Amino acid sequence: QVQLVESGGGLVQAGGSLRLSCAASGRTFSRYAMAWYRQAPGKQRELVASISTVGSTNYADSMKGRFTISRDNAKNTVYLQMNSLKPEDTAVYFCNAYYHRDYWGQGTQVTVSS
Repeated sequence: QVQLVESGGGLVQAGGSLRLSCAASGRTFSRYAMAWYRQAPGKQRELVASISTVGSTNYADSMKGRFTISRDNAKNTVYLQMNSLKPEDTAVYFCNAYYHRDYWGQGTQVTVSS
């Protein structure tokens, strides 16, 4: 069992940056594949980026070159550095952990103004 708590969301102007953090409880964080998803109003939840237990990363096409996912197993934390933000990045961002099953955080709102 793992609990996930996101932080770092907020309001930012287009072109700005934000860094999201997701702190996980438990002592087996390194066993979990981690990911960030987002859900905009009226849209389905979509994958933003993922990072495996060994640090391999994967990004949705629209985030490549702008977003960076990373993890610090010593701190039980996964990060999402978001640069060159666009209004269409506005969404609730969710942290996801996977080990035999999915675990979700409560989400953090990111709003990008034009």
